[in-house]
Amino acid sequence: MKKKLIFLLKLLAVIIIALNFIVLLSGRFYLYKGVWNTYLKGRTGPGIYDLTIFENAKVGKAASPFNFTVVPNSYALTAEEKAFFERLDTRSFLVIENDSIIFEAYFNGHTDTTHSNSFSAAKTVVGLLIGCALDEGKIKSIDEPAANYLPEFKSGGKEKITIRHLITMSSGLNWEESSKNPFSENAESYYGTDLYRLATHQKRITEPGKVFNYQSGNSQLLGFILERATGKSVSRYASEKIWSKIGTESDAYWSLDKKDGDEKAFCCLYATTRDFAKLGRLILNRGKWDGETIISEKYMNDFLEEAPLSTLEGIPNTRYGYHIWLYPTEKDPVYYCRGILGQYVVSIPSKNRIIIRTGMKRDLNMTVEEAKDDLLKVGHPKDFFEYLKIAERISQKK
Repeated sequence: MKKKLIFLLKLLAVIIIALNFIVLLSGRFYLYKGVWNTYLKGRTGPGIYDLTIFENAKVGKAASPFNFTVVPNSYALTAEEKAFFERLDTRSFLVIENDSIIFEAYFNGHTDTTHSNSFSAAKTVVGLLIGCALDEGKIKSIDEPAANYLPEFKSGGKEKITIRHLITMSSGLNWEESSKNPFSENAESYYGTDLYRLATHQKRITEPGKVFNYQSGNSQLLGFILERATGKSVSRYASEKIWSKIGTESDAYWSLDKKDGDEKAFCCLYATTRDFAKLGRLILNRGKWDGETIISEKYMNDFLEEAPLSTLEGIPNTRYGYHIWLYPTEKDPVYYCRGILGQYVVSIPSKNRIIIRTGMKRDLNMTVEEAKDDLLKVGHPKDFFEYLKIAERISQKK
C-alpha cells in the first residue's frame, strides 16, 4: 500500500513537471487557470456556473421589468421525459406561449434567480448589436471590410474579409473550434487574458464568403468591431441598446479576459432563465418590443435569412443566418441561440412560443447519414429536437 502511494505521488509529480514544461515551452500560461478550474475540480471543461472565476462587466437591466403571465403548471413530465432531462443534466426548462409561462421547472439547485452561462448563445446578442450599430450608422454597411476597424486585417489576404463574412461564419480564417482540445483557440480564448491578440492574429486560409465554418473567433472580431464603431464596450452597448429595453428583471454579466479587459463576445453572457426568454421574445417579434423598434425590420429580415453558403458537409447552408441558428421547416421555422452543454433560447413565431433550456450536457449534432431524407436537421443537436417535441406536448395539454 505504501509503495503504491509513493508511486502515485511520483506520478503526480511527473505530470505536474511535464505540464509546467509544456506551458513554459508553448507560452500557454492560460493552461494553469484552465487546469485549476476543471481537472483539479473534477471537471473536464467549462461549466455554466463559471461567473465568479473570471472578471466580468455588468449589463444593466431594464428600469421597468416585463413580467410574463404565469399559468399554474398542469403538465407532469413523463418518466421518459424525466429520464431525458436527467441524462443531460438539465437545470432549467421554460416554455412560454402568447406571453404566458405554461411550463417552468428547475433542477439541482438552479432557481429562477440563478445566473448561468449562455456560452455561444451570446453570439446571437453580438449579431443583434451589429444590427443596432448599422441602424445608427455607426457601421456603414454589412459589407464593410473588417480592416476598416481592425488594422491587423489590412494585409495577408484578410483585407478581403468583411463584416458579412464574420457574421455568417464564412471568413476563411484558421481558428480551431474545439471544446475539448486544451491547446485550441477556444480554450485560450476562454481561459486566456489577451483576446485581442488571439483573435486579430489569425491567418486567412480559404476564400471568404464561400463555406459556412463555425468559428468563435469570428464573433470575437465582431465584438472588437463594435467597440471601435461605437466607442463603447460590448457590455455597455448591449445594456443601452438591448438588455435595458426588453424588460429584463436582473442585470446580466459578461465575462472579460482580464480586469477592465475585453468581453468574451463569442460566449459567456450570464443571465437568469426568464431574462433569456426576453431575448427570445425580441427575436420572436423580429426586433420589436411592445411597439418599440429595437432593431430595424430590414436588418431582422436579413438576420433571420439563411446565408447563401455551402457547408463543410457539402450541402447548402440552411442552418445559419447572421449569428443565429435556423431550423427552417416549411410551416414552423425555428430560430434559436445555442451554446455548448445545451444552452438554448428558442423562438417559434408561428406558435408564438419561446423555449429556454439550460443545463450541463447536450447530444451530438445530426450528421448527413443520420438525417437521411431530412437534410434540414443536419448540424442541429439531437436533443434540440426532443425539446421541441416536449414543448409541443406541454402546449397540447395546457
